[in-house]
Amino acid sequence: MTAHIESKKEDIAKKVIMPGDPLRAKYIADNFLTDCKLVNNVRGMLGFTGYYKNNLVTIFASGMGSPSIGIYAYELYHFYDVDTIIRIGTCGAGVPEVRLKNIVIASEAYTLSSFPKLFFDDESKIFLSNKEINNKLELVAEKQNLKTFKGKIITSDIFDPYVDKKRYLKLYPDDKYLAYEMEAAILFCLAKNLNKKAACILTVVDNEFVNESLSSEDREKSLDEMIKLSLDTLVELD
Repeated sequence: MTAHIESKKEDIAKKVIMPGDPLRAKYIADNFLTDCKLVNNVRGMLGFTGYYKNNLVTIFASGMGSPSIGIYAYELYHFYDVDTIIRIGTCGAGVPEVRLKNIVIASEAYTLSSFPKLFFDDESKIFLSNKEINNKLELVAEKQNLKTFKGKIITSDIFDPYVDKKRYLKLYPDDKYLAYEMEAAILFCLAKNLNKKAACILTVVDNEFVNESLSSEDREKSLDEMIKLSLDTLVELD
């Protein structure tokens, strides 16, 4: 047990799918896992362990933002000996061609968060995801006839639609980022510094270039393609 996770060590699988929303974790457990049990409910941050295609998998919510995923991913890696975490989440499009419900595979994430410096004295701003997992994600996506984009994303400590985008983007390198979200870089930072594996796939839920977005209900329930992609990839990893 830790301050934030009540699970016994044997309750947590070595491979974890990590959505942000606790209710999304419950949705995945209810609809995709068998012989599933609740393993964490501290602060309502739900975790479930069960079987997917006869492979033991844990679904564990991260909450929103760098500090929250920093706590849960660190504790799972460090105290529960988790080897691999695939973050699944939603994002805003960074380029016009990435449309609603398209899936983004993050090759790297850029962040201005102070988390890496404070935790590890790591002054990097760019953190890489695991190439092995990304290659497997692409292969599985091809088998499932899913349209995916792979490339760089931005991990922000603020919900960027609420700020002046022109001012906001001046803070980042003048480069092409496929998507904006709030957690991936910190997960990649932890994996890098703890010698673990991490990846992130995201479903696009808004695109300001063409003024389109999914409703909150659609965000909760219409992400099955991403969920299945993450689970099918996870069970094929060594």
